[in-house]
Amino acid sequence: MKIVFKPSGVCCREMSFEVDEDNIITSAEFIGGCSGNLSGLKSLIIGQDAKDVATKLEGIHCGDKSTSCPDQLSKAINQSL
Repeated sequence: MKIVFKPSGVCCREMSFEVDEDNIITSAEFIGGCSGNLSGLKSLIIGQDAKDVATKLEGIHCGDKSTSCPDQLSKAINQSL
């Protein structure tokens, strides 16, 4: 299943990812944002259980913002599952 999410409060404009029937993240793409950080995030989450990823990323803040790209990804995962 492919999920497309429009995050808010972060530099990334769009997140998309695919989750297989076992809830494993099989691909991820980010448009906008810090390319190095988001490339690192992508490589860390592919092959991982989506629920575990959402739990680990939830609540992470970026600077003085109340959210971050990882936090927004956790919201996208939680909304899709």
